[in-house]
Amino acid sequence: MTLLSKPGCPHCDEARAVLERIGEPFDERDVTTDAALYDEYGDRIPVVLLDGREHSYWDVDEARLRRDLVR
Repeated sequence: MTLLSKPGCPHCDEARAVLERIGEPFDERDVTTDAALYDEYGDRIPVVLLDGREHSYWDVDEARLRRDLVR
């Protein structure tokens, strides 16, 4: 699981808190340091990628993410 974020983003802080609460390992990538990521996801940050695919953006639905992690 990967969290795409950027500095100073309160929604990113909220998404990070959800991922930490779930307790599954995740990587966090700052889209401002990667032009390709920024071009693709910059207007939807934060984005959660699950198995490399976009799972959610802006708000993370914790129940849905937990359900999809079990699958």
